Amino acid sequence: MRLTALCLLFSSGISLAQPLQKIVATDLTRIKQVGAVTLSPDGQRAAYTLTTIEANPDQPNEYEYRSHIYLTNLKPGDSRALTRGPEGARQPAWSPDGQRLAFTRTIKGKSQIFVMPLDGGEAYQLTTGKYGAGNPAWSPDGKQILFESTVSFAEMVNDSLLNPARKGPAWSLEKPGFSNNDFVRPDKTTKPNPDGSLAEIRAYLQKDVDDKKAKVITRLNFQGESTTEPDMNFTHLFVTDVREGAIARPLTRGFYSFGSGSWLPNGRAVLAVTKRDTLKHPDREQANAIVSLPVDGSARRTVLLSAEGRSYFSPEISPDGSRLVFLTSPTEGVTAGQIGLATLNETGVTATELVTFDRSAGNFAWATVAAPALSRGRKATSVPTLYLYFTAPANGGFPLYRLNSTSKEITQLTSFERGINSFDAESNRVVFAQTEVANPSELLVADSDAKNPIALTTHNDWVKQKALSAPEKRVYTNSKGQAVDYWIMRPTVLAQPISTDRSNQSAGRNYPLLLNMHGGPTAMWGPGELSMWHEFQFMCSQGYGVVYANPRGSGGYGLAFQQANTKDWGTGPAEDVLAAATDAAREAWVDTSRQVITGGSYAGYLTAWIVAHDTRFKAAFAQRGVYDLTTFMGEGNAWRLVPNYFGGYPWQPEAQKVLDANSPYTFVQNIRTPLLIKHGENDLRTGVIQSEMMMKSLKVLGRPVEYVRMPGATHELSRTGNVRQRIDRILRIYEFFERYVGQSAGIAK
Repeated sequence: MRLTALCLLFSSGISLAQPLQKIVATDLTRIKQVGAVTLSPDGQRAAYTLTTIEANPDQPNEYEYRSHIYLTNLKPGDSRALTRGPEGARQPAWSPDGQRLAFTRTIKGKSQIFVMPLDGGEAYQLTTGKYGAGNPAWSPDGKQILFESTVSFAEMVNDSLLNPARKGPAWSLEKPGFSNNDFVRPDKTTKPNPDGSLAEIRAYLQKDVDDKKAKVITRLNFQGESTTEPDMNFTHLFVTDVREGAIARPLTRGFYSFGSGSWLPNGRAVLAVTKRDTLKHPDREQANAIVSLPVDGSARRTVLLSAEGRSYFSPEISPDGSRLVFLTSPTEGVTAGQIGLATLNETGVTATELVTFDRSAGNFAWATVAAPALSRGRKATSVPTLYLYFTAPANGGFPLYRLNSTSKEITQLTSFERGINSFDAESNRVVFAQTEVANPSELLVADSDAKNPIALTTHNDWVKQKALSAPEKRVYTNSKGQAVDYWIMRPTVLAQPISTDRSNQSAGRNYPLLLNMHGGPTAMWGPGELSMWHEFQFMCSQGYGVVYANPRGSGGYGLAFQQANTKDWGTGPAEDVLAAATDAAREAWVDTSRQVITGGSYAGYLTAWIVAHDTRFKAAFAQRGVYDLTTFMGEGNAWRLVPNYFGGYPWQPEAQKVLDANSPYTFVQNIRTPLLIKHGENDLRTGVIQSEMMMKSLKVLGRPVEYVRMPGATHELSRTGNVRQRIDRILRIYEFFERYVGQSAGIAK
C-alpha cells in the first residue's frame, strides 16, 4: 500500500515574492521547546516551561540551556514569563486554590523548591535541604508539599533521620570475604596507617576511597551515563509545610528508593513506586511495586500492586480517589508497559483489570467530561464520564488518546502526523505542546475531544521564514508480512510536489540520498518526532534527500512488531531500511551513485552492519554505536539488552553463537565503505571501547576510516549535550558526506 502526500515548501503565509531561507546549522539554537504543561485547578489558565538555547556571555561560541516558566490565560499571544534570569526554573505545580505555583530552581548546585504567589510578590525559597528537592506536589488542602530528594549511599550511612540505626542495608552489599555489612561503618577512632594493623590499613584504604584516589566496585550496575558509580543513590520522599522556614520531614527511610510520589485525595497518604523485594540488592531486584504511605509516619507502607516477575509503575489516581491507572510489564525480555486500571477504597485495591491497547502509553491525566446522553422524554441530559487522557508513540507520531473508564473504549484524538509532547486536560479542554513538520514546538488549546485547536504561542515563529521539506509516507511489507512505515523527504530546493510519473527514471537524478536510521532499537521516527526535526531539515536544505523508516523492532507498532528483531538485530531490520532506501532511490531526482547512510546508538550498530553487508553507499557515519555484543555486555550500562534480546550471556555457548552472528565486528573485514565513527568520551550507555575496536581494526585493514571523540560528551549528545558539540556533530555529517557525494567530489553525474 502506498500513501500519497505532498512534499513541499511551507510558506506559512509568507508572500511568494519573499524568498524563503534555508535551514542552517545554527538554527538549532533558535528552537524553543514547550514542556511541562499544567492547567490551573479552574481550567482557565495554564503554566508551562519554555526551554531555550542562549549564548554564554562568558564563553564565546558556547551556549547554555535555559528553562523558564510561562503563564497563559489560554488566549492566543497572551503568554508571559513568570521567571527570568540565568538560574532557570522548571517543574511548575499549581496549588489547589490556583493562587500559587511551586517550582524548582538550582541553587548552589542543588535543586530546591520555590513558591510564587500569582497575585503579586516575589517567589520565595521553600526548601534548603542538603540533598536538594524536586518534583513538588501540593497536598489536597494546599498546606503541604510532597517532594523527592536524592541521597548517596555514604550520606545515607551517616544520616540519623533516614537511617536512625546508622547501619548498612538489610540486603547484602556482596563484599567478598564478609558475611554481613558490618564493614560499612568502620571504627572512627581507628587512624589510617598504611604501615599499621589490618584495621588501620583498612581505614587507610577507605580514606583513599573518600579522597577519590580509588573506586571500589562490588555492585552489578556500576555504570552511570558519564562515569562509574561504585555507590548507589536513593530517592526518598519528604513533606514540608508551605511556609518560609518550615522543616521538611521524611516519609521514607532506609536503603531503598521511592519515586512517582503523589497524594491520595484524602490527604492522609501518598502513592509511590519502590522495589518489590526489600531484601534483594536493588541492582538485582527488577520488579517494582506500587505502595501507599501514610504522611504522619505512624504506620508501615501498604502494598497496593505487586507480583513476582512483574513491575508496576506510573501510577495516577483519579480526582475522587476511586480509580488508579498504572502500567505493568514483565521484568525480563523485550517488553512494553500495559495499561491497568484498579478500583480503590480506604483499605486498598479491590479490583484490577488490564486494558487492551498495543502501544506504550504514558503521561496520564484524568478528567471528568460532560458527554451528551440519550434523550429522556423530550429533555436531553448530560452524563459526566470519567476519562483518562494519555499519549503513546504510534505510527510515526505521538497522538493524544482518551480512555472511557466505564466502557474501556480508547479513542485516538490527534493524528499520527503530529507529536503531543506534554499536555493537561480538564472537563472542557485540553492544552498541549505540539510538534509538527511546519513547527517544532508550540502550545495549543482545544476542546475536550482535541478538536478545533487554537495556537496560543508563536515561540518558533521564525520558522515561517524558512524553506522546509515535508515527508511523504509510504508502507513496505517485509518478509515477515509486517507493514513497515517509511518517509521520503526531498531536497528543499525541489519546491514542486513529488511526481507520480516514474516513466523516465534516468532524468534529473542529480541529488544525493541519505538513509538516516533511529536507535533504541525501540525508538520510533516520524513527522511527530521533535528530536530529529532540525537534522532532517538541515540535510534537506543542503541538497540531500532523506529517507527514514521504522523497521521491525521499532516502538509504536505494538509488542509483536517490537519483538520481531529478537536474536536478529542485523539481517531483518537491515532488510526493512534498505527496502525503504531502494524505493526512495527510484525517485527521478535521486542520483543512485550518491547514496550515504547514518544512524546513532542502535542505528550506529545498524550502520556498521549494513556497510559490512551492502556496498551501495559511498560513505557512512556511525554514531555512538554498539559493534561487538560481547564487549557491550561488559562495557555499556544498557547491558541487559544482551540477555533480553539474545537469550543468554557470552559464556553460554549457544548464546555466544547468536551474539557473534549478530555483531558487526564479526564482519569488519568486509567493510570497505568510507566510515566516520563518532563517540562521546563519557558515553557509558554504549561505551567507547566499541568504537575504538572498530576504528583500530579498520585501520589495520587499511580501510578509509576517521574517528571523532567528543570530550565530556555522553550518549545524549545529539539531544541534550553541549550545544557547540551538537552543531559540530551535524556539520561533520554534512562535511564527511560532501567528500564523497558533494558537487566537488568528482562523482560521475
